Amino acid sequence: MDRDGLTLVPETNAARVTELAGEPATQAGQAGQAGQAWLADQVGQRAAATPREEPGRARRGTFRALHSKPFRLYFAGQVASASGTFLQQTAMGWLVLKLTGNAASLGLVLAAGGVPSLLFGPWGGTIADRVDLRRLLIGTQLAFGLLAGLLWVLALTGRANVAVIVVISVASGVVSIADSPARQAFISSLVTPDDLSSAISLNGIVVNSARVIGPAIAGVLIATVGTTPCFGINALSYVAVIVALIALRPLAGTARKGKAKGGVLAGLEYVRGRQQLWLPLTMMALVGLLAFNFSVILPVLADKTFHGSGGVYGLLSTALSVGAVAGSFGVGLVRHPRRVYLMAGALAFGLSLTATAFAPNAAVACVLLVLTGLSAFSFVTMASTTLQLHSSPQYRGRVMALWVFVYIGTTPIGSIIDGAITKAGGTRAALLTGAAACLVAAGIAALVRTPPHPDAALTDLVQPSGGRPS
Repeated sequence: MDRDGLTLVPETNAARVTELAGEPATQAGQAGQAGQAWLADQVGQRAAATPREEPGRARRGTFRALHSKPFRLYFAGQVASASGTFLQQTAMGWLVLKLTGNAASLGLVLAAGGVPSLLFGPWGGTIADRVDLRRLLIGTQLAFGLLAGLLWVLALTGRANVAVIVVISVASGVVSIADSPARQAFISSLVTPDDLSSAISLNGIVVNSARVIGPAIAGVLIATVGTTPCFGINALSYVAVIVALIALRPLAGTARKGKAKGGVLAGLEYVRGRQQLWLPLTMMALVGLLAFNFSVILPVLADKTFHGSGGVYGLLSTALSVGAVAGSFGVGLVRHPRRVYLMAGALAFGLSLTATAFAPNAAVACVLLVLTGLSAFSFVTMASTTLQLHSSPQYRGRVMALWVFVYIGTTPIGSIIDGAITKAGGTRAALLTGAAACLVAAGIAALVRTPPHPDAALTDLVQPSGGRPS
């Protein structure tokens, strides 16, 4: 599945070269020698500006991004901090449940943190495109650390009530508006284009592993010393990320040339004219809205469908996470996830959800959820990689803000929809609804026409206005 020999060609006139590749030979011949000379000149300039592998020494494997020192530093910081985030989320949920004794209150608190991204998420990309990403991330990580520290202090002094937790959750959501797209866009400045899928997959491995490790550590701490130390550990974990961000420097040749112009509408217009941007976003909007609400479906699946205990729910969640880690590992082997890979990923996700919907017992469901997690996060990682490869640095923050919005920002709406479906028809109906969304997304990918030679020039699509590049 590796794609070797990829060359990034800047936008502008490269768009026309690719357009001509799909037009009749008589039209392409009119561009002829001029287009070839221009393309050769641009490729030469790009080669001089971008770090490249020595001939015959192109790296392979999921871990190849770790050859980059800036990414190694960033990766180390993420390893130290990611588990702390899920550690705090678990402890916060338990604390709210103990304070109120009401599962409905717990749901409202968890949803509150996602409201800012739902309302203002796309605007975070404009911020990310107009400021230095490294400095922005240092600021957002410091803010997260201070909020976690505040919660720790309030818990120590006995003042951590539900209202305080909601305020801190909402404040964290506000910080995430700029942090989420900035983190997504920043990764592409730490590795060469050939290693981008490896970097994104490794980042996914860290996050998905933390989904298992963080709650497990939280369970031990809650049972032995209570919830308060969990907040302190999370606050201290941000020190590692901040130190890593201060120490690293992005690769030469990856810096943006000039500040971005326009805002959210300019970003939407940019995406609209580029099939390889709006296609994965459209697919993720469908999949994210109806198929990625496992936090709603799995507890009910364990309790009502399989008549199990909290232990069964834990097994189902762990199986999904194991599959997610495996999927992230596998996608790291792909250098350039083309449209057919996105289609296959969405199709596999839909079929896995369908099989899970008909699982006769929890044991079979666990096996099928491993496959579901594998296909789901393979699709997510490939879609994210595609967006970063095909977006210009001046627009990458806004593109990734749209990605965060359709992937995470739609969760509150999707949770309500899936909750209603689950209440009316059961978890199997909710799983089949998600499967249908995945199959529709795969069908869209099968019908959309992408540029004829996507591997030759990863960013060379038509201009947002639809006119010829200048």
